[in-house]
Amino acid sequence: MSIEINKRGLFLSLAMIALLAGCGQSNNSKVLTLAHGLDEGHTVHRAMVLMQERLAEYSGGRLQIVLYSGGQLGSERETLELLQIGSLAMTKVSASPLEGFVPTLKLFSIPYIFNDRDHHLRVLDSDIGAQLLDSLNVARLKGLGYYDAGSRSFYTSKRPVSSPADLEGLKIRVMKSQTSVQMVAELGGSPTPISLGEIYTALQQGVVDGAENNPPTFHRMRHYEAASYYSLDEHTFVPDVLLMSGHIWDALTGEEQGWLMRAVKESVSYQRDLWQAETEQSLDAVRAAGVTVTYPDKAPFRAAVEPMKAAYVGTETGKLIEAINRME
Repeated sequence: MSIEINKRGLFLSLAMIALLAGCGQSNNSKVLTLAHGLDEGHTVHRAMVLMQERLAEYSGGRLQIVLYSGGQLGSERETLELLQIGSLAMTKVSASPLEGFVPTLKLFSIPYIFNDRDHHLRVLDSDIGAQLLDSLNVARLKGLGYYDAGSRSFYTSKRPVSSPADLEGLKIRVMKSQTSVQMVAELGGSPTPISLGEIYTALQQGVVDGAENNPPTFHRMRHYEAASYYSLDEHTFVPDVLLMSGHIWDALTGEEQGWLMRAVKESVSYQRDLWQAETEQSLDAVRAAGVTVTYPDKAPFRAAVEPMKAAYVGTETGKLIEAINRME
């Protein structure tokens, strides 16, 4: 499934890519262009720099990565489109929007299928995680690996969320994912899909009463200034996915693919360590800024969304959930 093309944005991005080349040739070396929307201080970008260095080392300079951060070459949506047509080599996106390409990837937006971070990472590194990456092939995308984006929890401006009953009557910002919308509705809140960049203003102006995200994002984007209650219910673990254009992957030799995957593996491991450290630092920082951080009992939340999970029984997604449960 291909997403509708934003023609103006695509034209601008293609104009830049035509000059930079998704996979160009320079002085007998191949150059892969990697674009993403994060700032250069983010753990993912820092891990990509390590990948860039390792790939140059392993290939003796014959295969290199050029990085463009901060949305320089387009939004997540636009970079995905460019990967599909082979005009960009690599990008990073959240797993949730990918359910529009491959329905089974909605798995990551279904609440409480992972017990904790360790369980989540073990699943990502298992045959289940590999199967989900491979499922992207039908969309002309090559899944390379998963970066840790932590657990998502509720933060609110009016009151802490200690149970699903506390969400009743609250407008909660969610990602533009049908599964995320359904989750908040099942828990009793009023789901409001808006873009990440609009959350701060929406909280300030009362357009929404809260949102849900991981601790580093809550801290980095200063959402704690407008939402002073953070309830670590950890309802979902939605990873970031490192992707490559299927066209460009297929154009690499087996040796080049090996160099790249070796560098990807080191990048992923490094980023996960960075992420865990930043998560702890972020929680300390928001507490110091006056945020009330709580750890609610997860049992009532799990019970509230059980019908949502039960709806997948007998489906391909349901079988994946059962396999994940066996890995507890």
